[in-house]
Amino acid sequence: MAETIRFLPVRPLAADAFAPYGQVLMPRQAEGQGVGFRPPPENDPTEAQLVLTRGTPRLWLMHLPRVGMRFSRIARHRRVTQCLGALDGKEWFLAVAPPGDLGDDARPALDDIVAFRVPGELAVKLHVATWHAGPHFVYDECVFFNLENMDTNDRDFHAVDLPVTCAYET
Repeated sequence: MAETIRFLPVRPLAADAFAPYGQVLMPRQAEGQGVGFRPPPENDPTEAQLVLTRGTPRLWLMHLPRVGMRFSRIARHRRVTQCLGALDGKEWFLAVAPPGDLGDDARPALDDIVAFRVPGELAVKLHVATWHAGPHFVYDECVFFNLENMDTNDRDFHAVDLPVTCAYET
């Protein structure tokens, strides 16, 4: 039987388009330690709204080989937010679907899965339980920062197989 491929149009990353899935993290002007005045970050709604209180936070560098631009499995973390960004300034791709039902039997509707092109100078914060596949990229390898919890991949990894293979339409 032939493989069924669902092509996902790739959207540009914009805060309003990405809002159902998380936040877009953009570079902020800094004036150096102790130089100038910045309003407190707790009063800024564009600051990443992190949920890392359900475990010990982990910031690590993920060195990934190229895995291709297709996927047939999607996952989520139901206890924490997750932040991802490329360190080398390389563009990358991420497929997401809204959190929805938190049950063990839940899965995203195929029509809810959308794809984004993430410019190398930006990062994303995923809402708790946002379904995601990626990061994907066209390079031989890429290094990402990943902020989650120490036990995220052991105790908070809910993945499901999709009935089709999804491919980024680049």
